[in-house]
Amino acid sequence: MKRIILVTGGTGFVAIHTILQLLQQGYQVKTTLRSLSKKDKIIDALKDGGIDDFTDLSFYQAELTSDEGWEEAVRDCEYVLHIASPFPAQAPKDENELIIPARDGALRVLKAASNAGVKRVVLTSSFAAIGYSNNAKDHVFTETDWTDEHAPIMAYIKSKTIAEKAAWDFIKTEGSSMELTVINPVGIFGPVLGDISSASLDTIVKGIISGTTTESPAFTFGVVDVRDVADIHIKAMLHPKANGQRFLATSEGVMSVYDVAQLIKTERPELAADIADMQQTDEAFYIQMSNRKAVEILGWDPKSRQSAILESVDSLYK
Repeated sequence: MKRIILVTGGTGFVAIHTILQLLQQGYQVKTTLRSLSKKDKIIDALKDGGIDDFTDLSFYQAELTSDEGWEEAVRDCEYVLHIASPFPAQAPKDENELIIPARDGALRVLKAASNAGVKRVVLTSSFAAIGYSNNAKDHVFTETDWTDEHAPIMAYIKSKTIAEKAAWDFIKTEGSSMELTVINPVGIFGPVLGDISSASLDTIVKGIISGTTTESPAFTFGVVDVRDVADIHIKAMLHPKANGQRFLATSEGVMSVYDVAQLIKTERPELAADIADMQQTDEAFYIQMSNRKAVEILGWDPKSRQSAILESVDSLYK
């Protein structure tokens, strides 16, 4: 019998790469969609990734705002990778539009998984839940850091923090013997599958190359390749020492928008005609973060930030 894994939110950038790797590794995969009409989008993307046999993939209609469909989706699953999360095109007028589905959706999935006897849930959180409350100059962000959800922060950042805390609280109080591991990725780049892309690619890479991004904002960000994010989910699902842990998923170092623009100019000059001349980002904005825990415990070996950016560029413009 093949082991059965549920991946929530199959049309997402991380989810589609995770489904691809699971199928390549011989698992039976279930995935949830808000509407089954999106099924072809997933099949096209997986074909793009080299899959031509879909007997081990099944689809379930379920969304984060309703109990319907979850019981069936988690049935017979050994592991659940809860990757689905609302990501806004723009900031909502009311932050609860994001907070409630993120938090209640995570709890809905955890409850259904616990009731079904799932062994472990791997939850996709974000660097957003780690990196927005410590401004000390030489601070190195790690998994021990938490964003303060009471601070004046953007709704998306708050939603990720509140949802992750709610998940840990659920495991403590109601999770019975079910295990939880959390992945906290930074900005996710890397190759597009089919027409499934990420917010980081669409805003940062496309914005720079098209010339619509004309300034480098006063911040820097971690970069990680989507294939490494899929890989860390699978490693965290299986590793005995991953239970009860969170893992910061980032390549070494951080980048500014200016750095990304310079990298594209240098390495892909044929695409650089419209790239704006920007001011270099001030050194003071270069934050530090560490992926040591994931590397040491899980044996995770992420690609470089430069490679992740260039793979995004190449796949968007091939």
